Amino acid sequence: MGIIVVNTKAYWEGIGKNAVELAKIMEKIGREYGVEMAIAVQPCDVYRVANEVEIDVFSQHIDAIEYGSYTGWILPHAVKEAGARGTLINHSEHRIKVEDIFAAAKIAAEVGLKRVICASVVEVARAVACFMPEYVAIEPPELIGGDISVTKAKPEVVSESVEAVKKINEKVKVLCGAGIKSGEDVAKAIELGAEGILVASGVVKAKDKEKVLAEMAEAMVK
Repeated sequence: MGIIVVNTKAYWEGIGKNAVELAKIMEKIGREYGVEMAIAVQPCDVYRVANEVEIDVFSQHIDAIEYGSYTGWILPHAVKEAGARGTLINHSEHRIKVEDIFAAAKIAAEVGLKRVICASVVEVARAVACFMPEYVAIEPPELIGGDISVTKAKPEVVSESVEAVKKINEKVKVLCGAGIKSGEDVAKAIELGAEGILVASGVVKAKDKEKVLAEMAEAMVK
């Protein structure tokens, strides 16, 4: 079964009640097509969304901290307590040092959060696969939010990342991100070896979110 992870970022269309509405659409489409769905929301929206749907709710970020004096930081234990089942780590819009990626991934595993570690290039994908996350998401930053999918602009980055990650650990699943907007993009990602997608504006800012998600889910199960 493939997975569609939707990152709401800080888009108006993916905050508060809008995040809940999107999560409900994702849950509906996931059931119809037998595709796993997860929504990555602002940490302050985790509790609200998690109480409304059964699909996995991820935090968009956690900090590599334990309980203590960390005003303004995002505590992994707190998002877990709020209902999160996973988290993004090292998204290109919130990059962190390698040692912090390792520490955050370790703490997330200890508290029971699934981890999607983002990588900008093949070399980073190979490196973070050593931390044994559930998912590595390959996303060239220059293509994020654009109109051209990585599957069209740089397909070799996807296939080479899959190869690199699988050499480290067969169990780590590779997600494809950056510019994914259509069923065609999803089908190509799967063809290149990805086991799911990480998408944001292509779904969150779509006029007909249900239609786009259905097209993506259908492409994933063909």
